[in-house]
Amino acid sequence: MALAKRYLKSRPVCKVTFRLSKTVVQSATYVHLVGEFNQWNIISAPMKRLKNGDFTLTLDLEPKRAYQYRYLIDQVRWENDENADKYVPTPFGDCDNSVVVV
Repeated sequence: MALAKRYLKSRPVCKVTFRLSKTVVQSATYVHLVGEFNQWNIISAPMKRLKNGDFTLTLDLEPKRAYQYRYLIDQVRWENDENADKYVPTPFGDCDNSVVVV
């Protein structure tokens, strides 16, 4: 599933639903969404496990911006989003960050 984006007419917000599939998370207990929208805080955006084993979270993001992010699985493993709008190298040079454009 691609990132789901819903722009509100009542205010300048885009509701973005992030979803990480069970095949990626495997037997993970916790998944957190970490990115520019939460100052890369590793615990502020816990994702909810769905009955099918996927994890999801919806955030209100300011439109006309691009946000870098990654998923942190069980506080030890970083994953990119296979459905990201694009990817950019991290400042550390060891991998890429996912990017959502709203």
